[in-house]
Amino acid sequence: MATPLSRPPFPFRAPLPRSGRPRPVPWLALMAVVYALVQLAFVVPHTHTGLGWDETVYVSQSDPRTPAAYFSAPRSRGISFLVAPVLAVSSSVPLLRTVLALASAVALYGAFRVWESLLGHRTAALAALLFAGLWASMLNGSQVMPNLWVALCAAAAVGWFLRIPTDPRARWWLAGALCLATLLRLPDSGWLSLPLLLTAVCVQAYRPAAPALLGGLVLGSAQWVAEAYVRFGGIGERLHIADATEGGMAAGHGFGAGAAAALHSLNGPLLCRPCHVPLHAPALTLWWLALPILAVTALVFTVRRRRPFAVTALPLGCAASVAVPYLFLLNYSAPRFFLPTYALLAPPLAALATSALRNARPGPNRPTCSRRRRFATATAVGVLLLAHLGCQAGVLTQTTAQTSALSRTYRQAADRLRQLGIHPPCLVSGPHAQPVGYDAGCASGDIQGNNRSLTPLQLRQQASRQPTAVLTDGHSPLPALARGWPKQLLPGQGRWVAYIWVPPP
Repeated sequence: MATPLSRPPFPFRAPLPRSGRPRPVPWLALMAVVYALVQLAFVVPHTHTGLGWDETVYVSQSDPRTPAAYFSAPRSRGISFLVAPVLAVSSSVPLLRTVLALASAVALYGAFRVWESLLGHRTAALAALLFAGLWASMLNGSQVMPNLWVALCAAAAVGWFLRIPTDPRARWWLAGALCLATLLRLPDSGWLSLPLLLTAVCVQAYRPAAPALLGGLVLGSAQWVAEAYVRFGGIGERLHIADATEGGMAAGHGFGAGAAAALHSLNGPLLCRPCHVPLHAPALTLWWLALPILAVTALVFTVRRRRPFAVTALPLGCAASVAVPYLFLLNYSAPRFFLPTYALLAPPLAALATSALRNARPGPNRPTCSRRRRFATATAVGVLLLAHLGCQAGVLTQTTAQTSALSRTYRQAADRLRQLGIHPPCLVSGPHAQPVGYDAGCASGDIQGNNRSLTPLQLRQQASRQPTAVLTDGHSPLPALARGWPKQLLPGQGRWVAYIWVPPP
């Protein structure tokens, strides 16, 4: 006879979770995994041959094997700190790209995980897909550039800000996200903070966020402020030099000059300065022009459906604020500049799409018509999303090819300089000196332009002690010092010419 102790200690079937429902599909985690796989399969294999211009500047600050390139006033050192642990182990570009691709996928998950309690699991995953599916997001995920990381920090910061009234931990996470964003790029963090500070002052429920906002800004900007006094003579002087480096950040460029440049560079080139290129693939720019319309639609839909207004209005306001300097204060553009704006637009637009699908559910009165309406709505949303992702994949193929060709160009030029006797310790000056000098293992400096870091006398003194190469591209004047040096045409560079001087032993 069986006793209670002889019964099986566990039931035959596994028990359901405490809620009594099956566990939801981890859509956001799947989005992060797909984002990493896309980078590793379609981006890293084409960009692992070398680094871009700005990347070499950031990497050289932390790479112990090469001299640091000139670090201009507008830049922030956060991305250099981020890659420092990898560079301490190796300067391998494939390793660096792989680590950044995986890290950006983890950061994508963390940034949009904050929004799950605000929008729901599926809507947060759709928001991550809308942002990660952009070609600029896929390309910049494995690059040593700050814009993608600022975008993810901005999305996380706004999400934690909205959770302030209900989550006691939110203040600490908000301060951390804003501190990291400030360390990565101080100007973007300042524009991001304006709507948040205004909301914290005007809305009583969000006033506890004010100390976290101010604390994050102060901690994140401490290094930038200290460097301003050490290198530039103060905050005001650094801002003045940064303004001159950017070509004068003022509305005097003409209203919307930055917007016109952004429109022309939307699908490439990677940097439009000066922006005189024709509009590439005009049909693919429709989604960009539709963003303001979709944002207003999301806001109106929130008001009519009596949804939480701040969850839609605040990210839209922060997105507009972050875009202001790049639309109205600059006369050039790059697609990566708007990544923070795209990341902040993603949650409201994803909420708009999921709300449209929910409203098309079958009702009790006309179930047949409602089913047809739901099917038509779901089909339309799915077709538009797939078309958008397909267009982004096409642009990604073109831009990765451009990036690969440009980095290969820099490396070929560095190889040729080594063949001509330019070996460390050495100096490379002139246009494109930063990337070519980094690949050659040389210091870099220029006596003119936005990256001016040497005087003619300093260039002469260094040339008397170490091998020196002065590069020209047919646009910039040749320094008088190098006019008598041997002239060499660099391979595959068109009008790129190097003037070589190797001092006698």
